[in-house]
Amino acid sequence: MSELLIPLEQYLAAGLHIGTQQKTGDMEKYIFRIRSDGLYVLDISKTNERIKAGAKFLSKYNPEDILVVATRQYGQAPVKKFAELIGCKSIPGRFIPGTLTNPNYSKFIEPKVIVVTDPRSDSQAIIESKQIGVPVVALCDTENLLSTVDLAIPVNNKGRKAIALVYWLLAREILREKGIIGENEELDVDATDFELKF
Repeated sequence: MSELLIPLEQYLAAGLHIGTQQKTGDMEKYIFRIRSDGLYVLDISKTNERIKAGAKFLSKYNPEDILVVATRQYGQAPVKKFAELIGCKSIPGRFIPGTLTNPNYSKFIEPKVIVVTDPRSDSQAIIESKQIGVPVVALCDTENLLSTVDLAIPVNNKGRKAIALVYWLLAREILREKGIIGENEELDVDATDFELKF
């Protein structure tokens, strides 16, 4: 197993590896095993690799050219915090059709890359990014399809702690890649600061 970005216990505690009871052929290569209760379990070392790859890829863009989207409730706080830390744009909540394709819409934006929290619930953002030829980085669970995704990060994209942890790690790794924080330096916020508070 290649070096993990954080201790394995931290990944496990956030439930990052807990998938759903469905799997697609696309996601099969990221699945470690199936539990007795029928839940598919993701391979943490592969998730870890893809977080690194995602951060490397995103760090090549200017922050203002990155758009991060989360329609799902649990993804909204993490994307806001992520955007705040790296300086990109975020759309937490409903994605209004035409945001990327209709220049007459008051909140029209032209990103060069988008990050979605769930390809299924964020499908409108993906449809529009495909129309304008913008690459899509997506947090993908065991039941997601990857045909419209350019870079998949296999993760439990429904869990509050899991989503928060992935966005926290992505932010940290992007800032390290860009040399904004040192190679072994930590963020001054915790993964729990990315979680939706009730």
